[in-house]
Amino acid sequence: MTTLIIKTTTRYLTALILTFGAYIILHGHLTPGGGFQGGAVFASGLALLIVACEDEVIRERFKKVPLSAFESIGALGFLGTAALGFMGYTFFKNVIANSGFPLFGDPTPIGINPGYLNTGGTLPYMNIFVGTKVLAGLTSIILVFYLLLGVRKDE
Repeated sequence: MTTLIIKTTTRYLTALILTFGAYIILHGHLTPGGGFQGGAVFASGLALLIVACEDEVIRERFKKVPLSAFESIGALGFLGTAALGFMGYTFFKNVIANSGFPLFGDPTPIGINPGYLNTGGTLPYMNIFVGTKVLAGLTSIILVFYLLLGVRKDE
């Protein structure tokens, strides 16, 4: 049963959950978490949307979202980022770290530091791709279960 309270609460909670998931993905190399955990949090926000919205709204919203393409982009991006390591003669070598690359390539300061987001090298890219794959995969699973259960209308 979807009430106005559930819809209003979902609208605000989903935005917060998706923002928190993006935070976990982007800060995975600095704090506990990473691509898998952030993708799972992100997917839980989308699951909340699936549970709280009407069937027509869900079908309309997810018809335009190519989840399988996102999952493929995540897998290929992760492997592509790992293959960048061949520039340093090793698969998965962090070739962007301390290279001066504009995004995530700043040199890491020596000593204790609070953790600078821009110093991760290839790790943030890998977290982003893993997060994309996990959020697309988990959302697909939840969406398939929702459609298989045959929940069509509010009761």
